[in-house]
Amino acid sequence: MEGVLMRGNGDLRGLEFETGVQLHAAGSCLVKLGRTHVLCSASLEEKVPGWMKGRGTGWLTAEYGMLPAATNTRSDREAARGKQQGRTVEIQRLIGRSLRQAIDLAALGERTLTVDCDVLNADGGTRCAAITGAWVAVALALKARGLEAAVVRQVAAVSAGVVEAGEGRRGVVLDLEYEEDHLAAVDCNLVAARPAGGGELLLVELQGTGEGRPFSRSEADALVDLGLAGCAALMEAQRAVLA
Repeated sequence: MEGVLMRGNGDLRGLEFETGVQLHAAGSCLVKLGRTHVLCSASLEEKVPGWMKGRGTGWLTAEYGMLPAATNTRSDREAARGKQQGRTVEIQRLIGRSLRQAIDLAALGERTLTVDCDVLNADGGTRCAAITGAWVAVALALKARGLEAAVVRQVAAVSAGVVEAGEGRRGVVLDLEYEEDHLAAVDCNLVAARPAGGGELLLVELQGTGEGRPFSRSEADALVDLGLAGCAALMEAQRAVLA
């Protein structure tokens, strides 16, 4: 089973993309990263929000949610509560920011891309898996509409951390499962991008936190280096599925 076999500290979990999962979406992708599974879809509408009308440019927005049985304890649907949790709002804003900088919104024209990311199974790294799968869904949606030139950057995201406890991997570790994330003294999420035609891998967003203790500059550098290597591997898999 994924997540049970011992991995090296720099290894990603088992990765799988399944495209075309939702028949009525312009583009869709089920991303499986170990036991974290996220369904991502991209819908394209021939309109923009009212505040953008007449500007000749498009918009991209994202929504994120976790299905009730995605974790070992059932969670209520946020719609039933009548309010989104702060964590949900934070993650969907992160997904939107990460993807907007990858798209030439002027080339998109007055259209809106809506990205939906629904977590089917959660075992750590759901926001990173959502960004990675959502980029594939967006690329598919734009290609289906003859707008592939609007994709100017490739985007992927991964988690990393410093794990000092537990019986599994220890040290600076890539792609944390839930138990590893729970035990991590330091954890981070890294979003990276590179030009669509290839080139240098650059940071889009870096979120790092000392959960159990502060961390050093050398540890931060090691986390960034490992995260960028992980994103490079994810991008290679993205290109393969699109090819």
